[in-house]
Amino acid sequence: MSRTVGIKEVARAAGVSVGTVSNVINRPAMVAEETRLRVQSAIERLGYVRSEAARHLRAGRSRIIALLVLDMANPFFVDVAAGAERAARAAGLGVMLCNSAQSPSEEADYLALFAEQRVRGVLITPTETTGGNLTAFQRHGIPFVSVDRVVPSAEGCSVSVDDVEGAGLAARHLLDSGHSDIAYVSGPMQLSQCRDRHTGATRALRDFGTGARLRHIEGARMDVAAGRDAGARLLGMSPRPTAVFCANDLMALGVLQALYGAGVAVPEEVALVGYDDIEFAAAAAVPLTSVRQPAYRMGRAAADLLIEETGEEADRHQHQRIVLQPELVVRASTLPPRG
Repeated sequence: MSRTVGIKEVARAAGVSVGTVSNVINRPAMVAEETRLRVQSAIERLGYVRSEAARHLRAGRSRIIALLVLDMANPFFVDVAAGAERAARAAGLGVMLCNSAQSPSEEADYLALFAEQRVRGVLITPTETTGGNLTAFQRHGIPFVSVDRVVPSAEGCSVSVDDVEGAGLAARHLLDSGHSDIAYVSGPMQLSQCRDRHTGATRALRDFGTGARLRHIEGARMDVAAGRDAGARLLGMSPRPTAVFCANDLMALGVLQALYGAGVAVPEEVALVGYDDIEFAAAAAVPLTSVRQPAYRMGRAAADLLIEETGEEADRHQHQRIVLQPELVVRASTLPPRG
């Protein structure tokens, strides 16, 4: 097994002090040219690589931002990560991407790891509903920005989308298309996105004033498998809803699979709307109507806030809560009901 070469070995090989080697690495102008060349030759010969992690830990300033998301299998979070990475790279920083798997306990474990590693800051889509994990994390003095939701109990910046309005766009579209019996398919209602999207759909039905009803199917997760399970439950309803609004596109694609497998035509028999407008929404067998979230912009804005809070003028930073607006993208999966 190869062994890492340390600065002391470089100093010994070059016949100089450890301090001189440090100066060659960090402040080369302070070292005479002959000595500098001798040290650089020893560095190349021995294959010495300085530890950026150790250097920044000693200085108390890491160059790594942590990004903790709910589900890396969801392309929405891939786009969020891409936006954050672009902003970080422009600032000379790197991004460490982690997945909480929608688990509060895994979220707590990662936050403890981030504190241990003394990352520069954290971008997080919280899964723990009370904000307790973030409240506990705050004692470490590491800045964080909430992404895709707001945690009222935690002090910090946030970048989110108006999910109440986004769900209202979806529900009003279905109502305007003639649907009066709509099912809402969501993940766990402990997640604020699921609650806010339910609120938006409920308000839209109430304001429409036609006696339309919203039936709720709650799943344990927000993935394709949960969508298929919800689709199976939907098929067992009597009468069956004529339209379905899903809390994200992955669930909508799962519902689409279940309906297709049962021979139920979309949109002729059941209209279908998703949320997020991931790339797969437009590429589905029946292109999916969806509420678009500006995921890339969200990730970049969140990283910009964190970089500002951890930069040279951090003392001037003021916490902000940025709320972006959603957009309805209408495709082939929504048509007026038969009759």
